[in-house]
Amino acid sequence: MTTVAVNPYLDRNFAPIRKEITTDKLLVIGELPPDLSGMFVRNGPNPQWPPIGEYHWFDGDGMLHGVQISNGVAAYRNRYVQTATWKKEREAGKAIWTGLLEPVQMDIGGYKSTANTALVWHAGQMLALNEGCSPHAIKLPELDTIGEYTYNGKLISKFTAHPKVDPVTGEMIFFGYSFVTPPYLQYSVVSAQGELLWTVPIDLPIGVMMHDFAITENYTIFMDLPLTFNAQRAQRGEPVMMFERDRPSRFGIVPRHGNNSNIRWFESPACYVFHTLNAYEEKDEVVLIACRMSSTSVLSSNNSQPDPDADIPRLYRWRFNLRTGTVREEMLDDVTSEFPRINENLVGRQNRYGYTNKMANSPLPLFEGIIKYDLSNGKSQIHEYGEGRYGGEAVFAPRPGATAEDDGWLVTFVHDENSNTSELVVVNAQDVTAEPVARVIIPQRVPYGFHGAWVAGE
Repeated sequence: MTTVAVNPYLDRNFAPIRKEITTDKLLVIGELPPDLSGMFVRNGPNPQWPPIGEYHWFDGDGMLHGVQISNGVAAYRNRYVQTATWKKEREAGKAIWTGLLEPVQMDIGGYKSTANTALVWHAGQMLALNEGCSPHAIKLPELDTIGEYTYNGKLISKFTAHPKVDPVTGEMIFFGYSFVTPPYLQYSVVSAQGELLWTVPIDLPIGVMMHDFAITENYTIFMDLPLTFNAQRAQRGEPVMMFERDRPSRFGIVPRHGNNSNIRWFESPACYVFHTLNAYEEKDEVVLIACRMSSTSVLSSNNSQPDPDADIPRLYRWRFNLRTGTVREEMLDDVTSEFPRINENLVGRQNRYGYTNKMANSPLPLFEGIIKYDLSNGKSQIHEYGEGRYGGEAVFAPRPGATAEDDGWLVTFVHDENSNTSELVVVNAQDVTAEPVARVIIPQRVPYGFHGAWVAGE
């Protein structure tokens, strides 16, 4: 008798759920703060049909899980992001598209559009994002899909899952990258009113996977890291996507409204960064804080040079001196963590506090707690979820009218593996080691997912 190995991303709390439900007045353990008013929404992969081919966690259809909070009462709903490819598979009653680990299906238009990665609220509109497709407009609080969002046809590139909204100017900065055909990188700015102002190409020598980037008050920072896409490699029977350890990492710094003619590139040792915490300017330097790993095998099967530190992210800081051209890189903590967030009123400005998710000792991406970093003194505190309990990205919800940077709450979904139940956890950001101030019991399991957003009630 042979046993078939179960894909871990289709098992336990990575497994999809099929029901879309709406539930008002959820059970709350503790007390929801009376001034916590708004909606927490989290995106993530949730295949509507059994996948065909080799399934990667990044492949699943986007599903939004939302908790609306007002006057101490919480309501929950979950909805699929109804992309065009989701609709085609829904009509067919089965999976049609394979995933990222399979050959590209050019005969049916390439990869599936999943909109499964992240969310952004800008110019009064919620967008569900995935770097391989156009944004999808979402109606709040219903979580219904309005449709593809192309800025009145002006969107000519892909759209990152991690755009940055400048809290002072209201502008949204984004980029799109291409693996196969130049320009391999395109850079765009959207006005505070939601108009796509321009898109300019940025020269890269080869297609790379560029998941995130950062902004400061005056600059944008791109990361040309050595996770490369090379069709010639594939013809030699090597992986088409591969981390090239002998290539340096390059960081390009361009003025906010600049272009390829005034970008400056800085080199540092090979590494990979999925997510940045923040960036800011300090005298002659641009400072970047992000979760760095020495290499990654996330979308490639190249194990010819095993790296014991591969896929292990730790918080790092880079200082790029615009006057001397030097780069300084330093590890801020050796504890493994990912999904960094800040109080988004400080995007692009110097922040004192950052929050990351502490990774469990597991081959799977499980998070056992929240780390709060005080970047002014290098100290940190940890909120532990408890034995057999794992959470997601902790999003900062500022207290209305707050003057202190950390005056607010960290909200995230936590799954209890012991009871197979899920809840929304609300932690006082000024007292992270304490028990949650509230635990909102969700009436169905919430699978582990990716990124969330807090939209304040006003």
